[in-house]
Amino acid sequence: MPTYKITIVRTHLPRNNNLNDELLFFSKSLGLFDSKRDKEKSCFRIFIQLLKTKSPLSSDEIAEKSNLSRGTVIYHIHNLVERGIVKEEKNRYLLIDINLQNVISRMETDIARALDDLKEIAKKIDKEI
Repeated sequence: MPTYKITIVRTHLPRNNNLNDELLFFSKSLGLFDSKRDKEKSCFRIFIQLLKTKSPLSSDEIAEKSNLSRGTVIYHIHNLVERGIVKEEKNRYLLIDINLQNVISRMETDIARALDDLKEIAKKIDKEI
C-alpha cells in the first residue's frame, strides 16, 4: 500500500454558489494553499489544469497551460502525488480520479484505515503501559 500524506483543513463554506469559490474552498480544504512558498497559488493552478483536462499531461504541458515554469510545476506535482491527489503514469500526470467525489471517497477510505490502525496500536500500547 502506498504511503502518502492526507491534509484536511477545516475552513468556511463558500458564501456564493459560484464555481471559482467552490474550487477555492475545495483546494483550501485539501491544504493546497498551506505553503508560504506558493504566493502565486501555483499548486491551485496546476490542480485546476489537471481537473479541466481530465487526461494525463506532461510537466511541460502543465507548465505551458498554467503559465508556470517547469520547475514550479514539478515541485507542486510531487506535492500533489505525495498527498495522493495526483498519480503519475509514464511521466504524465493526472488526478487519481476525474470525479472529485471519488477523490474524496478514496481519501475517506484511506483515513478510516489509518485511524483503525492507530486504534489497534493504541489498544496494544494501553495494555502494555
